Amino acid sequence: MDKNPEQILDDDLIYVKEEFSNKNPNIILCSEPFLKAEFLNELIDSINYPVIFLDFDLLYSGYIISEMIEKNDKVEVHCPSKTNWEKIVSEVAKKISAGKFLVIIDSFNGFYSLFDEKESGRFVNASLMLLSSIGSECGSSVIITGIVRKNDYGEWILSPGGRHIIDSKRSAMYHLKRTDDSLMLNSLNQVGNTKKIFKINYFDSKVF
Repeated sequence: MDKNPEQILDDDLIYVKEEFSNKNPNIILCSEPFLKAEFLNELIDSINYPVIFLDFDLLYSGYIISEMIEKNDKVEVHCPSKTNWEKIVSEVAKKISAGKFLVIIDSFNGFYSLFDEKESGRFVNASLMLLSSIGSECGSSVIITGIVRKNDYGEWILSPGGRHIIDSKRSAMYHLKRTDDSLMLNSLNQVGNTKKIFKINYFDSKVF
């Protein structure tokens, strides 16, 4: 971590949303699946425009079915499979080219698991490039999550699986973690050091 990263108090996620509008895609790394779901739910509740949620992990849709999360009319949930993915990504691309959306792809782990080793990298890269490019042109933010751990070299890799995270100068990367009384969203630079920290004092969670 940098010696003195900038720390921003952001209980209402105002600065986080502004940050997400600067680059596409925005990659959120987290080691706790339930913390990831909690943050995404709060982010969705904080915006006033439509959300497209591509639920590869089936966690968010599972919360809705179990009524642990209240169904939100502005959220359109898709549960992609290998057979319907091309159709879904085409429909999403068409929608975000016509208006402002928040697109959530949850997650790298589930996305990669749809395809075999040779297919997965190509499909993930091509789909992210397409949606992110359209989103940047039309004012939509694209977020993709990943459940991760650090390897022996201190690099973030997907857990399980061990894949390295796709990163580029066009993307922004963040690490989400929990402290005793808040959530901390750390903005990371290209070598994985913390540039700034968004501190979200603990809210009344709708999930837990």
